[in-house]
Amino acid sequence: MKKLNYQHQKEQYLHSQIDPHRRSTSGLSDVILGGQDGLVNVLGVILGIAAATNDPRIVMVAGLAATFAESVSMGAVAYTSTLADADYYDSERERELRHIEQIPKLERAEVSQIYTEKGFEGELLERIVNTITANPDVWVTVMMAEEHQLAPVNRGQAWKSALVVGISAIVGSLIPLAPFAFLPVATSMWVSVLITALVLFAVGAYKARVTVGKPGRSGLEMAVIGTVSALVGYAVGLVLKVPTA
Repeated sequence: MKKLNYQHQKEQYLHSQIDPHRRSTSGLSDVILGGQDGLVNVLGVILGIAAATNDPRIVMVAGLAATFAESVSMGAVAYTSTLADADYYDSERERELRHIEQIPKLERAEVSQIYTEKGFEGELLERIVNTITANPDVWVTVMMAEEHQLAPVNRGQAWKSALVVGISAIVGSLIPLAPFAFLPVATSMWVSVLITALVLFAVGAYKARVTVGKPGRSGLEMAVIGTVSALVGYAVGLVLKVPTA
């Protein structure tokens, strides 16, 4: 009975390496990555253009150009990064498999050490080590998770990640740009900064709620960092301000 219970626990552990919660957290990271990047970068661009030219048409053209260039760039980065993570996992897994074949005693000792540090000892520890090392696939999966802190990467998620990041970047970029379509440039600048700060605060607070951290602190940190970064663009625009005729 104990052996069956342990086998069930082991299967649950291995399944957790591709837990849907892990995937949903990754999806949230993609949304935040694309949205925050779009918000901050495009806000910085349009503040700089607005400060330099005070021309709403130029601001809109520059903002839209930055929006779509940013979305394509971020989507491409997300795609290649996912594939790079998958390649790295595969290469490390192949290396661990070679170690298991070539130096099994050392690798077995590493498994024992890992579970000793988790508090297992004696007969139970021996049974855990024997069960894990009896199957090379289970053995290498455990080593990848416990020794390297790596989880399998689904290559099929690369396109999905790229689309999520790219679309999030577009949505995020349009938020600070929207006021310039309806309000005078001077007013739009302040409204854009305020809206962006509020959105960044909300995103930071939400991230803390679904992951780890204090929502208020996380939201404030994201709002301050993002807004200050964008204001750099405004400073550049002031320095390079086009003289009026």
